[in-house]
Amino acid sequence: MKTISLRTLVREPLRVKRITRTGQSVQVTDRGHPLWILQPANGAGADEAERRRAIDEILDEVMRAPRSTVGLSKLVLESRR
Repeated sequence: MKTISLRTLVREPLRVKRITRTGQSVQVTDRGHPLWILQPANGAGADEAERRRAIDEILDEVMRAPRSTVGLSKLVLESRR
């Protein structure tokens, strides 16, 4: 179960929608105290195939992208400057 604040629910409802679409429950809290538990209405059964297909498309696109010539360690060192 994922936990989010009431403020997050109000400001980012699509985030909660994405979580519940995957079949997970969401606990909404206010200042650390639980208020509600949001559950998906019909689970992830109907949209599961579509979701998996979309994920596969995204992963295929990432795999087709050219490899970076810059190493990860160089990126980390540059970001610290």
